[in-house]
Amino acid sequence: MLLSSGAFAMAASLLLSVSAFPAQQDLEVLQLRPNFYMIAGAGGNIGFQVGADGVVVVDAGSAASADAVVAAIRKVTTQPIRYLIDTSADPDHVGGNLKIAKAGQTLFTGNGGAGLATNFLGGGASILSAEQVLTRMSAPNGKPYPYPVDAWPTETFNQPRKYMYLNGEGIEVFHEPAAHTDGDAIVFFRRSDVVVAGDVFDTRRFPVIDVAEGGTIQGEIAALQKLVDTAIPSVPIVSREEGTLIVPGHGRICDQLDVVDYRDMVTIIRDRVRDLMKQGLTLEQVKAASPARGYTRRYGSDTGAWTTNDFVKAIYETMGRSVSEKVQ
Repeated sequence: MLLSSGAFAMAASLLLSVSAFPAQQDLEVLQLRPNFYMIAGAGGNIGFQVGADGVVVVDAGSAASADAVVAAIRKVTTQPIRYLIDTSADPDHVGGNLKIAKAGQTLFTGNGGAGLATNFLGGGASILSAEQVLTRMSAPNGKPYPYPVDAWPTETFNQPRKYMYLNGEGIEVFHEPAAHTDGDAIVFFRRSDVVVAGDVFDTRRFPVIDVAEGGTIQGEIAALQKLVDTAIPSVPIVSREEGTLIVPGHGRICDQLDVVDYRDMVTIIRDRVRDLMKQGLTLEQVKAASPARGYTRRYGSDTGAWTTNDFVKAIYETMGRSVSEKVQ
């Protein structure tokens, strides 16, 4: 996908709005709105909203970057961190949970009973996620905990939509089941008009569909469609380069039309794989047919943790049941 001149202009304007914060562990802090910021370079992209009620952070980055993330937030505001929202259970999104939550302060500091102000959640910030994130972080079935208890989500949900109202705006958290994983969430700050998408949207590569953790190609496309439906482009006055800003799990800041292009790319490759499967081709034959052609230069890779063949395999595996049912 080639960037339009408008997308380049938007990116340039955002870079010009970066506040002059000293770099810490190569972190970059960008001011997207008067009260909304993004941190890049801490693992997954991090978004945070500031206001009179405190700070709401979306994703914690990696464990190694947690101290630098807290320091970066402190350079923007002295308000306490109140909420941390996890968009998935990936280590580069939840690794910093413990330190960021501990650096915060619970909202529940009223006169609700003896010791409530100091003991509720240990006094730290609340951690909100889809229920599946807590399940993975707490390692059921007798396995060792991959994360300490204080890093686990303290509030979970399994319905399509969770919401809160802080700092003068509505915040909606949408559960996107069976996309990148079965525990993905996207977070929409309504007045700021910013969506933090997590790893359902990754501008650097084909979307990672973790089949072992419940990810599917159909759910991935549905999550991308949710992003498209939630965001609004700069119309009818397109020259203004305004509209909803979308923070992907990794990569550059985008607008709705960028997600439309990405969704269309994923859908086209899904359709190619599906058609080849209907012809009875094996996985190796499907890979050999290069269903991702035309997009591999922009999004593909032959090496690394997520290759083009990995993406094709994930489509093949998660499309298998629906294709076989239709053929029969």
